Amino acid sequence: MKVQSCVRPGGHFVFGIHKPRFRAENFRETENIACLGKFADGSVCDNRINFPGAAVQEGHADPIYEIVNPFPFRGCTFIIKSAADRNAADISRICLPQRPEMSMCKTLRDWHGEALPPDKIRGFFRALPPPVLLALAANSTDPLDLTCIADDCCDFIRDKTGKPLGLPYDRDAKGRPVARIKDHHLCEVLANNICLPDVYKEVMVLRPGVQGASEIMGEWKKESHVFEYFRRNSYIPWGHYAANMAHDAVRYRCADLTAADAEGMRHLYYQRTYARMAEELGIPLPAKKRTLTTAELEDLRKQICDTLSSGKEPAFSSTLWGWNFGFDFAPSRYRLHASHQQIHQQYALIPSRIPSSATEEIPAFAYGDLIAAFIRQYKENWGEDFFTTYLRAIRSNRRTDGNEKGPQKLIVFEDEHVMLFVPKAQTSQWELQIMTLQPVGNILEADTGTRASLDRALRMAAQILETLGARMISHIEASKRFTAGDTGQRLLYCFLPRLPYSPGSFTEAQLRWINGHYPEDFAAACRNCLPGKSQE
Repeated sequence: MKVQSCVRPGGHFVFGIHKPRFRAENFRETENIACLGKFADGSVCDNRINFPGAAVQEGHADPIYEIVNPFPFRGCTFIIKSAADRNAADISRICLPQRPEMSMCKTLRDWHGEALPPDKIRGFFRALPPPVLLALAANSTDPLDLTCIADDCCDFIRDKTGKPLGLPYDRDAKGRPVARIKDHHLCEVLANNICLPDVYKEVMVLRPGVQGASEIMGEWKKESHVFEYFRRNSYIPWGHYAANMAHDAVRYRCADLTAADAEGMRHLYYQRTYARMAEELGIPLPAKKRTLTTAELEDLRKQICDTLSSGKEPAFSSTLWGWNFGFDFAPSRYRLHASHQQIHQQYALIPSRIPSSATEEIPAFAYGDLIAAFIRQYKENWGEDFFTTYLRAIRSNRRTDGNEKGPQKLIVFEDEHVMLFVPKAQTSQWELQIMTLQPVGNILEADTGTRASLDRALRMAAQILETLGARMISHIEASKRFTAGDTGQRLLYCFLPRLPYSPGSFTEAQLRWINGHYPEDFAAACRNCLPGKSQE
C-alpha cells in the first residue's frame, strides 16, 4: 500500500473532495409539534420542520475537502467549503477580536453614580464568589480590580507607601520556604494578567526564586535579560531547562518580544545543547561561568559534528524543544493553556535507548523519529526524497478551491536558510510551520546563519499569530537524531494556536482536523501582518 500523504511525486498536492448526496430513512413514530415563539407580525414560529413526514433527500450538502497531512501520522484536515468561501470573499475575517476593556470598579461606579470609598470596594471584592473572582482575575483590564483581588489572595510585605516588596514566607515540614498565599489558583491567574501592575507581577511570580528552588544555570544579558532555569525533577525524564524572560525584562505579549529577546532565549538553548553534547563526547568547553559567544558556539558545534561523524555514539541523541505561549483559566477551574504567560521556552535532551520492563533496551520516544520513519517509507514507496518533493509542492501550489483569481501561495516568508509557510493540511486552524531549506535536520547541523534565520522566523511567526488575535499558542520542534546521518530530514517547527471555538474533542482525538478557511487565504492574511506589507 502506498503511503498516504497529500505530497505526491513530482512535487504537487493531491486531496479529496466530498460532494455529499444522500437519503435518510424516517423511523420516527410520533410528532412533537410545538410552538417555539412568535415572529414580529404575531405569527407563530413552530418546530414543524423538525418532524418530516417521510424520508429526507439531500441532493447537495456542503462539499468538504479532505486533505491527508503531508506527514500522515498527524491525521487529516477537513475544510468546509461554505465557511472557507465566506472567508475567501473577505480574508480580513480571518482574525479574532482584541481583548475587550473590562472594569468591575468602573461598573460599580456607573451603577452607584459615584466612586465608592476604597474600603467599600475591597469589601465588595471579598464578598464575590470564587468563580466570579477567577473570571475577573483572568479578564479584567483595570489594574485597580486586579490589585484589589491580589491584596486578598496574597499577603504582601510593603514599604511605607504601600508598594509590595515581597511575600511573607513560612517553612514546611522539611524546612523549605513556602510563600504565604491564600489562594494559589487565583494568584496564578492574576500573575498571568498583563494588566496587573509589574511590581505585583515581580513579587508574585517573576522574581528569581519566587516559583521555587530551581537553579539558574545560564544567563543572557545583551540588550535583553534572560535566565536559564534548571528543572531537575521534571515531567521530562532526565530534567529540562527553561529560558525565561527575567524579572527586569517583562514580556507578556509576543508584540513586546524584541529581536534580542528571541536571540537570547535561543542562544541559551543552543549553548546548553552544545555544552551537554560536548561533555558527552569528551570535548573541552571553551569557558564556564559565563555566556559563550556566538563564535565559540559555532566552533563547539563543528567539533561535535566532527566527533559524531567519526562514529562515536552518545547516550543522548535528540533534542526536545517547546514553547507554550498564553494562559487562561476558566471559572470552573479548568486550566485552558500553559502554566505561565511570561514568555519562556523549554528544552531537554532525549536518550537514544532506555532500559525496559523486559530484558532488552528500547528506543526512547522522540517526535522527530515519526518523521524519520515516514520519509524512509516515502522514499521506498515513491522513489523520491520527501522534503525535496515537499518543497517543490509548496512552491508550485495551486489554490485548494481551484479559483485562479484568489491567493495561490502558501509561503509567508523565506530567506536563504528557512521558509515560514502555511501547511496545506493544518492540524490547527491557524497552524504555521518553519522548515529549513537545506538538509539541516537538527540544531547541531544548523550553522550560525541558519540559527539566526530560525530565531528571526520564530519571533516573526509568533507575532503574526498574535496580530491576528491568537492568545494561546503551542510551539513544537521536530528534529532528526544526531546520529542519523544524511537522511534528507529537515528541521521543522510547528505553531499551533488554540482558537476559542476549536477545543479538543472526539474529532481531534481521531486526528480529524476541521477547518473553515483555505490555507492560501490564511497565508495571505499572515503576509498582510508583515511590516510594510500592503493588503492582498
